[in-house]
Amino acid sequence: MAEKSGIVFIGSKPPMNYVLAIITSLSASNAKDITLKARGRAITTAVDVAEITRNRFIKDLKVSNISIGTEEMPAREGENRSRMVSTMEIKLTKE
Repeated sequence: MAEKSGIVFIGSKPPMNYVLAIITSLSASNAKDITLKARGRAITTAVDVAEITRNRFIKDLKVSNISIGTEEMPAREGENRSRMVSTMEIKLTKE
């Protein structure tokens, strides 16, 4: 959940932890936009976080851009080839 210049990395924590990070980041720095980054199984959590934030807490927050992609991850110990992992970035903009 490290926050760097309007970026929130989504992982395995509960969605409300990330919602709180977004609300805090937008109110503390008076920023206009924030980007959620997730990969693999965390993509579903990122979508949930974006929708919870938009529908329940910040009504004037809009999804301005969604980027999807794939990253090649190095092989784990005991594996002999690398893996491909899906990635997603959701950019939320405050109007």
